[in-house]
Amino acid sequence: MARIKRVAALQDLSCFGRCSLTVVLPVLSAMGVQGCPLPTAVLSSHTGGFGPVARTELADQLQGTLEHWQRLGLDFDGVYTGYLSSPRQAALARRAVEALRRTGGMALVDPVLGDGGRLYASVTPELAAAMGELCQAADVITPNLTEAAVLLGRPPEQAREEPLTLVRMLSVGGRRSVVLTGVEPEPGQIGAAWFDREDGRTGLYAQARAPGHYPGTGDLFAAVLAGSLTLGEGLEAGVARAVDFVSRCARHTARLGTPDREGVVFEPLLATLANGPVR
Repeated sequence: MARIKRVAALQDLSCFGRCSLTVVLPVLSAMGVQGCPLPTAVLSSHTGGFGPVARTELADQLQGTLEHWQRLGLDFDGVYTGYLSSPRQAALARRAVEALRRTGGMALVDPVLGDGGRLYASVTPELAAAMGELCQAADVITPNLTEAAVLLGRPPEQAREEPLTLVRMLSVGGRRSVVLTGVEPEPGQIGAAWFDREDGRTGLYAQARAPGHYPGTGDLFAAVLAGSLTLGEGLEAGVARAVDFVSRCARHTARLGTPDREGVVFEPLLATLANGPVR
């Protein structure tokens, strides 16, 4: 009997505001993939506009869960990592990639470090370095422009090369695939550039930018891409699928008038993911 594909997802749980595990798990489920959470922290809300948050770090829980899963002999078709709060968690995430990914499985690292030319307040130089080490174990990384600069050893505001050059630089000689998010090829457009290690090709895919600036769209993008790759779709198809879905959700949210800080309203559109790519 065929086993449903499953992904181990290392991310925080933000209890209000659409991001992290509250986005990742329903997206994977809608795509027909079992999402298995390894929470890295619990936050009362995401940190993008709700003021000071209540936060509990879960490094010990993360380690204990990983050890339990290893004793059970579990393996996964994909391992996806997002927000990590410390170098210790980054080391545990690398252990998860190495111990849980089945032969032929996919490891996607979203190196959550900053945005808009600035590091997040919780990101230390030690964490940034540890995230770079974790990226060495990835099959695919999905940085934005700020994170691309940091991974290249530059100040966060200095990702100056054009996107297709950047993705090749970040591929470490073609050893990993790269998807650069938040790319604006033309005024009024938003999308992603990519390098595919399987064939050495690069490309760029974008859609019209919707009004508003919504937290959590990077998590939504990475979740769709992780699901797509786990299901065996190619990188180019997965990038287009993720860009299209995030764009549709953003347009829908703008029509509803939902406050930006609540994130994109994706729930009514989840059914479209069940049917494969939709343009």
